[in-house]
Formats: sequence, C-alpha cells, structure tokens
Amino acid sequence: MLIREKAETDPEYGKKPIERPVPDLLELGFVVLDKPSGHTSHEVAGWAKNMLGATRAGHSGTLDPGVTGVLPIFLNRATKVVEALKGAPKTYVGVMKLHGDYGLEGVRKVAAGFVGKIKQTPPVKSAVKREEREREVYSFQILEADGRLVLFETKVEAGTYIRKLCHDLGQKLGEGAHMAELRRTLAGPFTEEDAVTLQELSEAWNWFKESGDEKLLRKVVRPVEDAVAHLPKIVMKDSAVNNVCHGSRLGVNGVSKVDETVVADGRVALLTLKGELVALGTALLDGHQIKDTWEGDAATADGVVMARNAYPASWRKQKHK
Repeated sequence: MLIREKAETDPEYGKKPIERPVPDLLELGFVVLDKPSGHTSHEVAGWAKNMLGATRAGHSGTLDPGVTGVLPIFLNRATKVVEALKGAPKTYVGVMKLHGDYGLEGVRKVAAGFVGKIKQTPPVKSAVKREEREREVYSFQILEADGRLVLFETKVEAGTYIRKLCHDLGQKLGEGAHMAELRRTLAGPFTEEDAVTLQELSEAWNWFKESGDEKLLRKVVRPVEDAVAHLPKIVMKDSAVNNVCHGSRLGVNGVSKVDETVVADGRVALLTLKGELVALGTALLDGHQIKDTWEGDAATADGVVMARNAYPASWRKQKHK
C-alpha cells in the first residue's frame, strides 16, 4: 500500500475483525452456504437468518431452486455489502442435453463462439425485465460427453443466464439443447471449498449454544471484511472514522494508507487501521493522487457498515488532548 501519513490506532476503540465477540461477529458476518437443490435462495437465506437469530439476511446472486452451489448470505449490518459481490464473476459446472447427435469437437467449436461479449434476453421465468442486454462469457469449456449429455464449465459476468446460454448453443447447433443440471462453484472470491451446508451451520450453532465453544461457529460465520477482500482499500485514521459513519465523505487528510490499485470512480473498501470495514465507497481520486494531494475528498461512503460512535468524534479526541 501507499503510505500517505503514518498513524496509530487507539486500542480503546474498535477491534480487529478476528477478535470480535460472537454477538458482534453475527452482527457483522456472513456465511458461504452450499445451497441445496429444491429450494429458492430466499428460503435458504431465511433459514440461516432464523437459525442464527439474525434480524436481517440477504444473499448475493440468486440461484434457481434446482441449482446448487455457492451462495453467500449476509447477516444484519453486513447486508450492506451484498452489492459488492452481485457484480462479481460467477463460475458454473453443469450438464446440458443436446437434442441431436453432434461430435464433441463440433460442440466445442460452437461453444468457443460464445466466449466474449454476447447478447441475451432473459428467460420468461426471470425476475428482471425481458429485454436484450449484453453480458460477457469469460470461458465456456466443453469437458466431456456421454451420448447427448454434455458436461461443461463456464465463467461468466454476473447476470448471465446459463439456461439461456445452453439454449442458444443448441440453436447454433441446429436441433437445440437445454440445461439439465447446474452447480455454481465460484461467486466472486468464494469457491465451493469455502461453502458449508445448512447441516454444518446448524451443528456449529448448536454446539456453540450448548458448550460455549466458538471454534466451529467461527469457521462457518466469517467476518464481513472477507467479503471485500477483492476490492481496493483505503485505510483511514481513527479521527476520520465517525465522520464517515455519519455519511460524510472521506477527506484526503483522513487517509493513512491507500492501495496503489485504487482508481477514480472505482469501488473501494474503507477500513480502519485495525482492518475493520467502515463502509463501501467510490474513490474520487486514484491511489497516487490520494497519497500526494493535501486538500479535498478521497472517497464517498455510500454503504456504511460500522455503527455510529464506535469511534469517538474527532473533535472530542482533540478536546481531551
């Protein structure tokens, strides 16, 4: 990171994310669930919410009832960061059934033509307006075939309909195709290795309630900071934290460190010196400009996660000095 101004943090305020007590972890945490088949994403989020006694829960990237796999579910104040993952790339492994007999290499050749920018009209059963839109397919690999059943893996831009991708490939082949099975193996920075089942979540929660042992629970409920690990970061001084929590912009004079990868108008995570997520924001300058500029604002804060007054107002700290 680029050092703008060295600063120390007051141990009296805030906590490193890994040191939060369980109630605070549940207030500022999320679970990467392995969604089971046969249930909506909303249902699964509701079960996790009720199980953990949360007042709010939100999921990132809806999966159809029949689709399984990686589904991040955010709890309470952590729901403010759902949008940070909604636009992240997704990877799927699935099976499609061809309506005709084609050679494996022929299918691979047609699939390669879908890599890049494509036009899609959402299917009839979708939650968005049915109008043509552009999406990007980063990869579309045909792995193997068994008769008319074809195993594939694809990495796509958020909002790409895999069912429609299979249908359109079938149209290009001539006699059609449809998606038979689908599993999401990656959502943003999270893979299926990160995911836990509802049963595992239930066992960890019940063990914590019965024994007081937090170890299993901390393996399945993650601090919200893990969900923004992929974003460029701006680290602020203690004196700037409460202002941002009240919705103010982060001034350059409140910045201690900044990632070199920060770009103007890009999404950023605003952190304390202890590594706590204060808010999501939009950078107003790039990383080097923030480091070298001594007047003006560095970023907006439009998704405040930290509660107000977790850190003292800057004027109070100055008054007590």
